[in-house]
Amino acid sequence: MLVPVCLVSIVSALLQVANAEVQAYDKIDFSNVGFAGTFTPVKKFSKIDSDDCSCEVADKQWFSGTNAPVSDYLSVHFRGPLKLNQFAFYDSPSFVISDSDSSSDWTRRAYYNSTSQTGENVTFLTGAGDDSKCLGKALTYADSDGTSKASSATLLKDDNEITSDQEFVIFSNVSCPKSGLNKDCGVYRSGIPAYYGFGGVTKMFLFDFEMPRESQANSSSFSYYDMPAIWLLNDHIPRTSQYPTNANCSCWASGCGEFDIFEVMNGTERDHFYSTFHTFQGIEILGTGIQSYGYIPRDTESSMKGGVIFDSAGNVVTFLSNSTTFDSSLTHSDIDTIFSKISTDETYSSALMTISATAPSTSAKSSGFSISTKTNGLWYYLFTLFTALTQVFMI
Repeated sequence: MLVPVCLVSIVSALLQVANAEVQAYDKIDFSNVGFAGTFTPVKKFSKIDSDDCSCEVADKQWFSGTNAPVSDYLSVHFRGPLKLNQFAFYDSPSFVISDSDSSSDWTRRAYYNSTSQTGENVTFLTGAGDDSKCLGKALTYADSDGTSKASSATLLKDDNEITSDQEFVIFSNVSCPKSGLNKDCGVYRSGIPAYYGFGGVTKMFLFDFEMPRESQANSSSFSYYDMPAIWLLNDHIPRTSQYPTNANCSCWASGCGEFDIFEVMNGTERDHFYSTFHTFQGIEILGTGIQSYGYIPRDTESSMKGGVIFDSAGNVVTFLSNSTTFDSSLTHSDIDTIFSKISTDETYSSALMTISATAPSTSAKSSGFSISTKTNGLWYYLFTLFTALTQVFMI
């Protein structure tokens, strides 16, 4: 990559400003989440066991509304170094973070507890299946260690710490229908255990977890050394290909949806968790995404509790709090109690851009878009600018 000296100086100066401004928070708030857009689902795989394997995509599929496209079914992903103590998924008919009058209770729909070996509506999968040049590793049932292949659904054991680069996924225990473009789970790889993720516009994911320092020596063999993460994907992505070499082999590149809850970023402090939307809501560079300007500190010595709430009004909140509970039902007051321990000074807020678009009522190509900018963090703009400029001057 050749970049003009003047550009290097400008980018360096901008990043120095950004780094000087970044602060630690216990809560990250996004508002105005959700827009109308499209993505291209996978239609067909060809010769996936050969060197000339390929994938074909279907016509664009529309989505719209509050929290879209992450209002769809989501799979929950974990990368080490990490140990999972508890996981819970909740939904609610209506919940608005700042409005108790229009909020209903949360009902727990899935739960895992490592100590009691409780598993309710959870299926642990991992990428330990057949390898393909364009699709990568296929999903299989995860064994109790989270990363080995099992012959059937197996609960994660209590001592379940995984290391850098190792990953596992949680789906629900509801099986998908047969693979097909017009089926609920779309087209997916033959032979994999196929399950729905966790759906709904209004939903909450809670975690009790540990992310200790990586005990292995740093090596070039690691892709994500000491970079743990918990994130959400449109559940079509892992069922087709989470790490394809051909962008057509997954709907990710066309924007079907990813949200990173707690992620250590490459090139940043290893003790900083960032939250990021990888959607096209006002941006054109999906890889950079819409990243929180502030970060949540990573505790490497003890367990952490927290998660993410997607409310009914387009507010998305990630947080860490020792007050987090995993009861079968949680009220607005329960959530208020968690948040009351987090002061305003420990909360970072960012509003996503507003995008107006009208989905076509027929098969005709649609409509124009109108974008208006709301206030975002400086980090988000600088990161987007940096990525855009380096892309332009890459040769």
